[in-house]
Order: sequence, then structure tokens, then C-alpha cells
Amino acid sequence: MSGAMVQEVGVWRVPCAGPGDLSGVRALAESGALVPADIVAVMGKTEGNGCVNDFTREYAASAWCQWLAPALGCSADAVHHRVALVMSGGTEGVLSPHFTVFTRRWVNAGGRTLPSGKRLAIGVAHTRDFLPEEMGRAAQIDATARAVAEAMRDAGIDSAQDVHFVQVKCPLLTAAKVSAALSRGADPVTHDSYESMGFSRGASALGVAVALGEVARERVSDASVLADWSLFSARASVSAGIELEGNVVIVLGESRASVAPLRIGHAVMSDAIDAAGVQALLRDMLGAGRLVNLLAKAEASPDGRVRGRRHTMLNDSDIHATRHARAVVGGVLAALSGETALYVSGGAEHQGPAGGGPVAAIVRIEEQGAAS
Repeated sequence: MSGAMVQEVGVWRVPCAGPGDLSGVRALAESGALVPADIVAVMGKTEGNGCVNDFTREYAASAWCQWLAPALGCSADAVHHRVALVMSGGTEGVLSPHFTVFTRRWVNAGGRTLPSGKRLAIGVAHTRDFLPEEMGRAAQIDATARAVAEAMRDAGIDSAQDVHFVQVKCPLLTAAKVSAALSRGADPVTHDSYESMGFSRGASALGVAVALGEVARERVSDASVLADWSLFSARASVSAGIELEGNVVIVLGESRASVAPLRIGHAVMSDAIDAAGVQALLRDMLGAGRLVNLLAKAEASPDGRVRGRRHTMLNDSDIHATRHARAVVGGVLAALSGETALYVSGGAEHQGPAGGGPVAAIVRIEEQGAAS
């Protein structure tokens, strides 16, 4: 591979005292362990409610933009175009707020001892901004599918089979956006801001499914979103927020173009208490190294049942179902992994089977030095 370029990928899981607390990240940078200019993506779990009015996501993203701007030589506003910032609100139950930081550096393979197999690779892409009436519909599905393909190319991943987790951050509808659309004679998919989060997540997840060949494009229509639960991606994870207008896509997979001392694998939880599926994944992955983080989606089953028993998550007017689901799945994963700083995101529309969701494990290969 003389003259070929390969990627060095690093992953850090960093605890935080609040959504704007970057002291742990700054300490890594000051020690020389982390080079800010190499950061390509950040996936954060913040302690807000995860709903429309969860401003901890925007607060965290703003803090990262302010800190990264000098290192990247750009304005704080421009950081969003250089680094994929995905902030997911809600750390109910035992979940602990933290940031998972991904770095990447392309280097010449000449003279290097290359791994015998594929290693963790990361790619990032953005869609265009969406009009309010495009969210939750075909325009968002198709734009997301194109962005996934672009992110795969950016990661050096040739086959969809090597993709193990696709993290998407998508926009939602606010009252102002709905009003603006209606004033132009356009009708959004819903007039309810909270409901729009599900439509935006669902359409984005179907875009991932189309891009990875999990669902044929001709099977998907506007009417499929939040209606046909047989259509889903086993590797999509989508969070909605007020802090952006288009989708940000992060593809995590494995490639021979990576020399990272890290691997990634995935499984699908059939329901919110599917410990067996996660145990199998951990047995497989932890045989290769030490856990860096688990990434997962969670939702209350839309049929109101878990293994035949009625649940009340969908009928709780005090605490929304997405918050219940994060707490449940977070507890299951924490018990199995012995870790609480886990990336568990609520709202799994078309992300895994109805009531379940995808989960991915990133591990450090023990016999080599690696970021953690």
C-alpha cells in the first residue's frame, strides 16, 4: 500500500458536569492526547428533557463551536460545517451525561504495519436545509439516502455490509416554521412540534434504510412514515433538535483504509428489554478488546405492549414515552456493560423493529495503544 492513504481514528468518551462543560476535553487537548483540529464528530448526551424545548442540546453545541473555532481557524458559526455535532437530550435513570469525541487523520500507509483486518472508520456528510413541508416526507428520505452514500465515501467504506451505525441529527418543526409554510400555501406533515420530531426521525431513518439496501426505495412513500413499521433500518440512529435546518449524517463502520486500534459491531434489540441480543454483541466484541462506548436507540413499543404485557408509557401525560424508554434501555445496557455513560437516544421510529432498536459497540483493541 505504498503511497496509499489510510485513516487514524480515535474515540474518547468524556464525562461532563453540564452541557457546556468542556473541561475534560480541554484537559485531553492540553495533555496532547487529543488534537482539536482532528475532531470530525461529537456525539453528546445532555441532561435536558429531549423534547422540543430542550435547549441543553443547543447550549452544548454552542460551547463546542466556541472552543473549536480557534483550532479550526474559522468562525464559531462555521464549525457546524467542519464538525458533525450531534447532541441528544435526555439522561433519565442511571444514564450519565458525556461526550463521545471522534478524531480522524489521513496519513500515508508507507512504512506502516497495517492491521490484518478491517478497523473503525468514520465519515460525515450534510444534507441541504429542508423547507418545513419537506420534513417527514420523501424529500428528507432521499436527501438522507444521498448523504449516507456520501458519508460512506468519506469514510472509505465500499460496502453497506461494513456499516454498523449511522447517526443522524435532523431538524423539527416549530410553530414559526409551520406558520411560515401555511402562509405560502404549503401544508407541513403535522402542525404539532413534538409530533414533528417523530416524522423527521422516521423519514431520516428510512433514508438510511434505502441507502444501505435494507429497504427498496419503491416500497417507501410519504404514507410509509410512522405508519408501516415493517420498514426500518437495523443500523440507523436519529435524533431531532431545534439547532439545525438540515440533516447531519455520521457513518460508523469498518474499512481496510483504517489503521485505528478500534473496532465496531452492531446488533438489534427486538424490544426494550432484549438483554440477550446485547449480551451476544458484547461477548463477540469484548473478545477483541475493551469497551469504549455503547450507542443505542430506545422507544416505547407503539402497540402498547412489551412481550404481551401492557405498558403505560404512551399514556403518561406527565413524562413523555421517549423519556421512559431511555431510562429502561439505559438501565438494561448499564447492567450488562457495567457503564452508565452510554449513548442512549429516545424515539426509534423506523430504527430497528417497532419497540426495539439498534445498538452498536465500539471497542479498543487491547494489544495496541488506542484512544479511550
